[in-house]
Amino acid sequence: MKKKIAFICVHNSCRSQIAEALGKHFMSDKYDFYSAGTETKPQINKDAVRLMKELYGIDMEKEQYSKTIDKIPMPDIAISMGCDVGCPFIGKAFDDNWNLPDPTGQTDDCFVEVIKKIELQVKSI
Repeated sequence: MKKKIAFICVHNSCRSQIAEALGKHFMSDKYDFYSAGTETKPQINKDAVRLMKELYGIDMEKEQYSKTIDKIPMPDIAISMGCDVGCPFIGKAFDDNWNLPDPTGQTDDCFVEVIKKIELQVKSI
């Protein structure tokens, strides 16, 4: 049985969604990936969706949506994307905090920089 890895941030609309998508893209043979937040947004960040399609051919809106922690299975490994916006309590301690800045509202270059950092982190799990 594969371990469940969850990427957590407050709104589950950008960094955690990118991490879930890249996890599934690169490492789905080893782990099951999820993302969640303590709040939701009506849609995944449009810049993240656009850039993930451009960079990897991944359509995050196909199978992913903003959801709260109670909508995913209890993870074996829980990773915070960065507590610059506050770290939620998920019923267990975080196994890691990637301390990634939220690129929402920033330039494409800023987004790509965060996406590439997430890719490196995901591949090193």
